[in-house]
Amino acid sequence: MSGTDHAKNQGWDGPVPAVILVEPQMGENIGAAARAMLNFGLDRMRIVNPRDGWPNPRAQAMSSGAGQVMDAVQVVDTTAQAVADMNYVFATTARTRDLTKEVMTPERAMQHARVLILQGKNVGIMFGPERSGLANEDIAHANALISVPVNPAFASLNLAQCVLLLAYEWRRQTGEVPPQVMEMAGVNFATAIEVQKLGERLEEALDARNFFWPEDKAESMVLTLRNMLTRLELTDADVRVFHGIVKTMEKPRDQ
Repeated sequence: MSGTDHAKNQGWDGPVPAVILVEPQMGENIGAAARAMLNFGLDRMRIVNPRDGWPNPRAQAMSSGAGQVMDAVQVVDTTAQAVADMNYVFATTARTRDLTKEVMTPERAMQHARVLILQGKNVGIMFGPERSGLANEDIAHANALISVPVNPAFASLNLAQCVLLLAYEWRRQTGEVPPQVMEMAGVNFATAIEVQKLGERLEEALDARNFFWPEDKAESMVLTLRNMLTRLELTDADVRVFHGIVKTMEKPRDQ
């Protein structure tokens, strides 16, 4: 299929989820992903630590006219930086993980993303490197997983293909009545940086009380704690309550 008519862009404007490419390896895949995004009206791309640096001439060439996406690309060093202002993050994966996360189909995930965005939330979709996919350390930043029902004997999707699939599902969710609504009661979902700071403070308080023991399991316990906090879909009010709890923990026991 082909054809471009910028005069037909009416109705395709408005807030959209951000596509976050974590440590992509080939510029061609970045460019193809940008083209796939714009095919379905997505124009927010963030890149974490691209292997070949940025800007990338091969990505620009492969984007084939998706300059609207390429000109606005944000490049950061870490996944934490990429999701810092996000209220909700999806992570795409084709493999079973050791982390406890809600798993959604692409269709259900994009339904949920549309509801969140209609509520004014900032939503991101993470995609991993071409060879290995997302690491558990990256997935710990996500609120939910997206699993594509592919052939288990050949489950590896090309990066741009996976972006295309999710972009298509996003565009399909055009109904005016959202399939699911969460009543926020005057609060907002906490941003990723708020949850991260809460986690850091909680880790310090627990570490002061020798919670992370035995030592050989401390790293996995910290990862489990971080994963739990992102899975809870905390509001900004929830975060304030948790800070109050931690503050109480930090007091000397005789007070």
